[in-house]
Amino acid sequence: MNHIGNHLEARQVDPKFIRPYVITRGRTRPTSGRFDLISMALTTGLVPGPGAGLHPEHLSILQLCRVPKSVAEIAADLDLPVATIRVLLADLYDQDLVSAQEPRSEADLRDVNLYKAVLNRLQSL
Repeated sequence: MNHIGNHLEARQVDPKFIRPYVITRGRTRPTSGRFDLISMALTTGLVPGPGAGLHPEHLSILQLCRVPKSVAEIAADLDLPVATIRVLLADLYDQDLVSAQEPRSEADLRDVNLYKAVLNRLQSL
């Protein structure tokens, strides 16, 4: 192959990288929310139709999130990178189409009063 052919071959990019870039319009971070791997997302109402101006991936997320789903589950179900899912979820969150529940911080989980309340409630059963 000639020099130009070798140069073009070396510049080709795997389509798996192009698609997420196009879907998020080059954005790499969500506009709002943290959306950790274990953050739960839930559709807040009826899923808009195709004429709502959303990408097919947005609509797929809304369909999946009719029941609470973690960011990791959504990424696996749609076969998209987690970073892409975070950006898309933020788009939907900004439009009030999904609600998000962030995981509790470690400080909350170390609160002795929480464990005492759980223990007291279990003992009362």
